[in-house]
Amino acid sequence: MKRLLSLFLTMLKIGLFTFGGGYAMIALMENEFVAKKKYLEGDEFMDIVAIAESTPGPIAINLATYIGYKQGKFFGSLLATLGMCIPSFTIIYAISLFFNRFLELEIVASAFRGIQVGVIFIIFMAGLKMLKNMQKSAFNITVLTLTVVISVVFSIMMVDFSAIFYILFSGFLGLVIYLFKYFKEKGDKNK
Repeated sequence: MKRLLSLFLTMLKIGLFTFGGGYAMIALMENEFVAKKKYLEGDEFMDIVAIAESTPGPIAINLATYIGYKQGKFFGSLLATLGMCIPSFTIIYAISLFFNRFLELEIVASAFRGIQVGVIFIIFMAGLKMLKNMQKSAFNITVLTLTVVISVVFSIMMVDFSAIFYILFSGFLGLVIYLFKYFKEKGDKNK
């Protein structure tokens, strides 16, 4: 019970003090649940991020739900998800009550411009940390290189291409490599 309460409070803290959405929360979640609390191993967290990104819904909610399930099954996932959602819901609800007047405040507009820069940095650092922890196989490096090259070329050519296609393409390549190895091993056993 103590661990579930700690999980809920940690998710509440992350949900309350993180600006920039789910991607900005990745680094904080990794710091809390891998480095500090040791609820997960680094490789397992990377797998969870990949799964959370590949499944429908916001990445932070998916991460929270999985981490919660890992710690306390149904009630863990419920508490972790609620802890992640309550701050955002409360803040957005409060802002919606006086949204137009809120945005007209020059101090709020200035704060949001500063926050945007900080969010970009947090997301960039989370990406670098994931890159550093990524297994350095030929397949991973090839897929990463292809993805970067394609995204840069498409950006230069102003081609609108959803990030979901990069994920689907990478998953497809992983499946092709797996099937290739599987049938090769099966063929070798039959000889």
